[in-house]
Amino acid sequence: MTAETDRLPRRDVRGRDSKLRSLLLSGLLLSGLSLSGAGAQGVKYRGPDASPIGQVLTPVLPDSPAPQAFLGAPLLAQKPAQKPAQKPAQSSPTNTPTPLTDAEKQTLKALFNKVRPASLRIEQCDLNKPGACDDPDGIGSAVLISADGLALTAYHVVEGAKNLSAQRADKKRYAVEVVGYDDQYDLALLRVAVPKGTPFLPLAISRPGVGDAVLAIGNGGGGFLESKVGRLTGLDADAGRADFPPGTLKMNAPLIPGDSGGPILNTRGELTGIVSYVSLRDQDSASFAVPVVANDTRLADLRAGVKRDAPIIGISLDNRYNWAFMLDEDGFEYFSRILKLGNVPGAFFSGVSQGSPAAKAGLKPLVLNGDYERISGDIVTEVNGKRILNFSDFQYAVRSYVPGDTVTLTVLRGPQTLKIPLKLIGRSQVN
Repeated sequence: MTAETDRLPRRDVRGRDSKLRSLLLSGLLLSGLSLSGAGAQGVKYRGPDASPIGQVLTPVLPDSPAPQAFLGAPLLAQKPAQKPAQKPAQSSPTNTPTPLTDAEKQTLKALFNKVRPASLRIEQCDLNKPGACDDPDGIGSAVLISADGLALTAYHVVEGAKNLSAQRADKKRYAVEVVGYDDQYDLALLRVAVPKGTPFLPLAISRPGVGDAVLAIGNGGGGFLESKVGRLTGLDADAGRADFPPGTLKMNAPLIPGDSGGPILNTRGELTGIVSYVSLRDQDSASFAVPVVANDTRLADLRAGVKRDAPIIGISLDNRYNWAFMLDEDGFEYFSRILKLGNVPGAFFSGVSQGSPAAKAGLKPLVLNGDYERISGDIVTEVNGKRILNFSDFQYAVRSYVPGDTVTLTVLRGPQTLKIPLKLIGRSQVN
């Protein structure tokens, strides 16, 4: 979904404005609403149906299968030939970081040479098929954290992948299996069949601080285990979307798609974070990583084989309606005059996944006639009594539960107000 902060000049839309309708539905009228809420800072992207290692910014709605990127682009694993999409994100304000000193640059350069052998290039390809890894379906990054071949990466790098392999600095390839994952926090633990004695990196004992110099190692843009450096500019950053990990580290290191899943290291060579997504907005770009420390309970769960899905009901909102993702009440009223959405603001959706809870409950996606006016389509106004104004609200409400929970939606369907119970399922259960 995309949404920008510039407010569109108000205009009279009571008459039939076919040009405006066409622009709106073609996805060209994307900058204009003044958005409210945490995520109203730029373009957000993450898609309803994203591909495993090559998800490049398309959004995952209150539910939809597969994560990607936005105001940032999740450094999604992707083919070198693909052009990355972009997505937005946000965090607490920070001051402009001071440039790295020459001494810091030298320290990080020496550190890179030392730790690179513990870094990995993750490819989506079948090791048993000759030539398959010469042109992998997706590329990401990872880092070894134990002597027995355990490695951390971003979940979106390996999500849904049928075949995975890992390359070390010596270009040798090794088999990979997914031990555990946490969808919401975009973390996955892998077991890589590396030989005994392969170097690995220690996890930091404590979290880093703003201003710390950091080293990132990844495979951005089709590169091979390359270094990028910068400073931490924020802690507990918020992407402004429920389908991106909360509480991330914010950096000014120039990361790009393909760097996803790579390590963020402090000057002592300790692992402090795993790269998740980037933010691209005007001249200001930032990178974000999921923080990790030695006593992290999430890592204990991953080592135990926990595979934790995000909850979904099985609906999606396609790119034609990016402008609607975070509509406030005034924005809903404005566009409702064109699309005939009704008088009560709420979340509408354009797709329902086959076999999903939404499909089984008979939820109705938006359908427009030739004049771009609504013929049918549900408007969701509450989840378990919590007021919903837009798709973003819907997403946050659903993500506050877990698969297996039952929620009741308040739905406007024509003149009717319906109460529809749904049992949430995990995102990996929807194709």
